[in-house]
Formats: sequence, C-alpha cells, structure tokens
Amino acid sequence: MNISANDLQSFRPYHPGELVKEELECREIKQKEFAKKFRLSYSALNEILNGKRPITTEFALVLEAALGINADLLVRMQTDYNMQVARKNNSLIEKLNQIKK
Repeated sequence: MNISANDLQSFRPYHPGELVKEELECREIKQKEFAKKFRLSYSALNEILNGKRPITTEFALVLEAALGINADLLVRMQTDYNMQVARKNNSLIEKLNQIKK
C-alpha cells in the first residue's frame, strides 16, 4: 500500500481558538474579564475559544496586542483548520471528484 503525503492528515483539526483558550487559562485570565477589558462580546469570544467561530484577521490583531500571540500565526492556523475541515466534508469531496472526472 502506497501512502503519499496528500493522504496524511492530522487526526483532528486544531482550531486556533484552542491555543488562545489555553493561553488565557495559563495566565489565569477569565474569559469574561478578557472580553470586558477589550470590549469584546463574551459570547463571540467563548465561541472562538471553543472552535465554533473563526478567528478573524481583526481579532487576531487584538489578541496579538493583548497577549503577544503573533496575529499571522493565528490567521495561518485558522486557514489550515478551514482547509482540514473542508477536506473532510463528504459533499465537497463528492463535488470535487465529479469535477475531476
């Protein structure tokens, strides 16, 4: 059985919000306090930290200013996450296979 690099995928996509959530926990910063201090919607922040909402470019820049996490890294992580999720989407896979024919 030949396996190419294209066949290798991580076992689970890693949402950049998980990294930010871990960083907040490490620094013992509560989500509600962080949201209030930087005038963010708590529910939106919570959805990002739990991988239910994407990190936007603007939000990545806020995180960089507030926590020192490189905004470019967060945006690249979000793009990688989006690609991994899309590559596992069965209806998209079917559509792409039809296009390839």
